[in-house]
Amino acid sequence: MRAVTLILAVLLLLLQYPLWLGKGGWLKVWDTNQQLQAQQQINQQTRARNDLLDAEVRDLKQGTEAVEERARSELGMIKQGEIFYQIVDAVPLPNAEKPAISAPASSVPVMH
Repeated sequence: MRAVTLILAVLLLLLQYPLWLGKGGWLKVWDTNQQLQAQQQINQQTRARNDLLDAEVRDLKQGTEAVEERARSELGMIKQGEIFYQIVDAVPLPNAEKPAISAPASSVPVMH
């Protein structure tokens, strides 16, 4: 009786091997599904990037606003007759002394 049980257990294990570890086994299917999901995510990101590029190409082909915007931002170009003003934030010098803090002025108007 023990021999029959042992033989049946070994046969069961031999039958289970291809199901789990064989060419079309569950582990291969799971791994393939993981790869498929990763590739679908990459495809979705690429599709979104391509849509943005397609819209930009259409704007550049059809309208002058996109070309003008690119010329202004990337090449620093200005229109004829325009005056270019560049505003630079004041940067304090490292050795300059800071002014003393005085008391705030009164917010009550004084009448004479």
